[in-house]
Amino acid sequence: MSDDLIRTLLEAPYVSKFGVRFERRGDELTGVLPYAEHLVGNPLVPALHGGAVGAFMEVVASGALLAAQPLMRLPKPIDVAVDYLRPARPQDVYARAVIGRSGSRVANVRVEAWQNRRDAPVATLHGHFLIKPVPADS
Repeated sequence: MSDDLIRTLLEAPYVSKFGVRFERRGDELTGVLPYAEHLVGNPLVPALHGGAVGAFMEVVASGALLAAQPLMRLPKPIDVAVDYLRPARPQDVYARAVIGRSGSRVANVRVEAWQNRRDAPVATLHGHFLIKPVPADS
């Protein structure tokens, strides 16, 4: 079920336009936002558009929730806070999520996005998502 939902998430029109993909490395799921010229928000710097980076991190949070447990539907954001720490340069962006808590209705997720070095994030996201886990008896 979760692989089908992850595919549904990645095939959503705005997600597929970004070209987001997931790479599994061991038990970690890494999101990749491949650089594309249409993602540049400020051509003078140049830097990727903050909205594109924020949306990418939201997709990574949803993907991590789907990979962590069987859900009946896609997670829905309740609230999301993004901290932009430095300009995202015109190159690929990577992100990983950590699920702080996943209950029967709400999950708490933190995402870090980086480019060249994981220890130098370009942005972080903290959010709460409405989830509907598959009942244990099914």
